[in-house]
Amino acid sequence: MGKGFFNVPVAVNEPVKAYAPGSPERESVSKQYKAYFNGSVDVPMYIGNEEVRTGNTKNMTPPHDHQHVVGQYHVGDKNHAQKAIDSALEARVQWSQMPWEQRAAIFLRAAELIAGPYRAKMNASTMIAQSKTIHQAEIDAACELIDFLRFNVEYMSEIYAEQPNSDDGIWNRVEYRPLEGFIYAITPFNFTAIAANLPASAAMMGNTVVWKPSDSQIFSANVIVEVFKEAGLPDGVINVIYGDPVEITEVVLSSPDFAGLHFTGSTFVFKELWKKIGENIHTYKTYPRIVGETGGKDFIVAHPSANPKQVATGISRGAFEFQGQKCSAASRVYLPKSMASEVLEYVKEDIASFKMGSPEDMSNFITAVIHEGSFDKLAKYIDQAKQDTDAEIVAGGSYDKSKGYFIEPTVILAKDPKYTTMCTELFGPVVTVYVYEDENWAETLKLVDGTSEYALTGAVFSTDRYAIAEATKALENCAGNFYINDKPTGAVVGQQPFGGARASGTNDKAGSAQNLLRWVSPRLIKETFVSPSDYRYPFLG
Repeated sequence: MGKGFFNVPVAVNEPVKAYAPGSPERESVSKQYKAYFNGSVDVPMYIGNEEVRTGNTKNMTPPHDHQHVVGQYHVGDKNHAQKAIDSALEARVQWSQMPWEQRAAIFLRAAELIAGPYRAKMNASTMIAQSKTIHQAEIDAACELIDFLRFNVEYMSEIYAEQPNSDDGIWNRVEYRPLEGFIYAITPFNFTAIAANLPASAAMMGNTVVWKPSDSQIFSANVIVEVFKEAGLPDGVINVIYGDPVEITEVVLSSPDFAGLHFTGSTFVFKELWKKIGENIHTYKTYPRIVGETGGKDFIVAHPSANPKQVATGISRGAFEFQGQKCSAASRVYLPKSMASEVLEYVKEDIASFKMGSPEDMSNFITAVIHEGSFDKLAKYIDQAKQDTDAEIVAGGSYDKSKGYFIEPTVILAKDPKYTTMCTELFGPVVTVYVYEDENWAETLKLVDGTSEYALTGAVFSTDRYAIAEATKALENCAGNFYINDKPTGAVVGQQPFGGARASGTNDKAGSAQNLLRWVSPRLIKETFVSPSDYRYPFLG
């Protein structure tokens, strides 16, 4: 490993472990899974130096076995939200003044803990809480989180090293100060790495944080807290609260010291938060930073020159890994008529070979969707497609929530390119396909661009370079992450900085220095070594 600015280790992506049958890592995570699944954890809120247990608890249950309780978490109220704000502001006094390399060391240590002694814990807790297969847990809760921590330290050192020029007799320098106040981090269920990165990236730059994880991710969020504590993160830097999101958010956004929002979640919620911040703008001491990554209605468009098997694999992986619960998941597909049948046959073969069930059985490719609300929504759209004359289910279409929230991977063939499931974000293992006439390639690109309010990810498959160039230009505004001959999922920190525009967010690119720059407020200092003592300039004579 080389050295970067200030002698900081140059980050490299954490290798993904294979978890092959009989491997030590497979045995380790299997043992940890059983321990968590058969245990019962009591999860408090973490406010300042306190572990807060209110006695008002809710059960944590795996999506794939929703009657089984793996623990409880304690629910807070508006008083706890205010206490978390007060703790963040108190901790800020010391944390904001801590030398940056001391902050960096904490998060580099956290990365090493996850890479080593906490790897099985991070993966097993994510498998249980979010019903991820071992591979999906590994690339998320282990590798991506490690990458976020390591690369963000490298980016932080580069930011601090960026300094203005100085002229004779003067010294110009920039301080990258944390924001004045506290940051509010709201994180989603679907990626443990995102849940950790949103509060950690702001804290790394010297800010203190009030963090509200998703109710569906608290089991694995608690392991994140364990890691940060063991890594030496001081009390009050990241305060963790659970409870009614409206009640907590009302308190947070009413505080004059609210300085920024770091959000990943639904587009509607993000817009409502932005609206509330705007309504309270005269309350705040500073203009709050607003960073958000929201929904997607992500596409795959195949050119007639594309390789059918590669397109099919892009659909099977892009649409169905982690049950389609990635904001980047492929959910609308455009196939040329000349190859549509062949592609769909390959996809049907893939779906027929998928094993579905608990992630504890590591031969399963598909597990459960996150909760009953998601299950019911997806079942409703599947049932509607069965009835509609302009849609046809060509693969899957079954579902069962008797034990877990299992939705069979489903392919809908739509006659209308604006059919509801071509436009509506579903967030599940349902993909809709529209078949276009080969000669309508250019028109289809316009259709892809104009169909959705979102602009997160998208992919084009083609072996014709002119077609690739045409698509790259035509689709420049409808995908913040654009993939050529690959599925639209799987962004890697340091390689594919992630984020989208339109209704998909502020496109501040998590996994890059751009995101970290949102959590600092630069101060320019100019020092003159020999100050003038006469106001007159030479032109005055």
